[in-house]
Amino acid sequence: MSSSVHEFSHLPRSDHAVAAEKGMGAPEVLAAGRGDEPCVGVIYNPRSHRNRGQDLDCGTSPHIFVAQPGNRDQLPAALKDFAERKVDLLIINGGDGTVRDVLTSGQAIFGDNWPAIAVLPKGKTNALTVDLDAPSDWSIPAAVAAFRDGRRIVRAPMVIQPTVDPDACVLGFILGAGAFTLGTQAGQSAHKLGAFNSLAVGVTAAWGVLQAVFGSRQNPWRRGVEMELHLKPGGAALAHSGQGDPKRRQLLFASTLERMPAGIKPFGHLQKGLKLAVLDQITRRTTALLPFIVAGWTPKDLRERGFHRVVASGFTMELDEPFILDGEAFPAGRYEVSTGPELSFVAPPA
Repeated sequence: MSSSVHEFSHLPRSDHAVAAEKGMGAPEVLAAGRGDEPCVGVIYNPRSHRNRGQDLDCGTSPHIFVAQPGNRDQLPAALKDFAERKVDLLIINGGDGTVRDVLTSGQAIFGDNWPAIAVLPKGKTNALTVDLDAPSDWSIPAAVAAFRDGRRIVRAPMVIQPTVDPDACVLGFILGAGAFTLGTQAGQSAHKLGAFNSLAVGVTAAWGVLQAVFGSRQNPWRRGVEMELHLKPGGAALAHSGQGDPKRRQLLFASTLERMPAGIKPFGHLQKGLKLAVLDQITRRTTALLPFIVAGWTPKDLRERGFHRVVASGFTMELDEPFILDGEAFPAGRYEVSTGPELSFVAPPA
């Protein structure tokens, strides 16, 4: 992530794997050999926040193969090389955006046969590693040791596909729109002030509450975006509470993670599966209760107040403004969101 939110002009297409099949743009892969140790492939993002200017922490182990793709287009070639080597463990050395790019590129290559995955929290935001209990100083050797002696946590990313181009898709874990997009932009300012991870989440949330309390209906934090949501199975529309403009929603937040940074619980008691938290239009009276609602409290009249919490097998969203997936923006439009493959993540011993 840069100082401003990067916006993709389109979603990646699955035929990007063709470049890997032709050997085009392949990044350099370091080390060789296997031996009796698990075969490990490392995607190292030198642009990740905590990787800048730091050396790779893998020593000279012959069973560890390190790829440093110069850009996203080189990821398929690196992952295809790992697949051909039959790696037992794929280590993603980077933040949430790096994880999103690796999963998106790797889906056409690994399909239903992904290796175990470990994620090192090296980005500005590392929401996935919060859910996986990965310590902030987790290293490549520690992840390899956890492959043998640690825990396995199964998580399934979301798959987002534009309805006009089903061959295009992106995989990720945290999706948001409306005030969430503004919050991500505000988070960039928090990063400039030196706030990262859970602290950045707290700073951004506090700023959003202030805007919701003191802003007018024309304030972008309160105005919301035009949004249609239909839940699967069945395709029923998510009913609007009547708070505010029935064509607009103030916030959409969706994730398959079970624990969030800063201890927030936007989905209340819901943990498993693909979850949505949707805010139609918050009143100033409800804003005073928002910290308790985000902390997991569920009042009986939550829906009447304009706040929805649901679990679905998938949903369709149509937005008139960009949405955010794992820290970066994607174009407005109509999308199908479904649950992706179940992946086995390596976590430290309990």
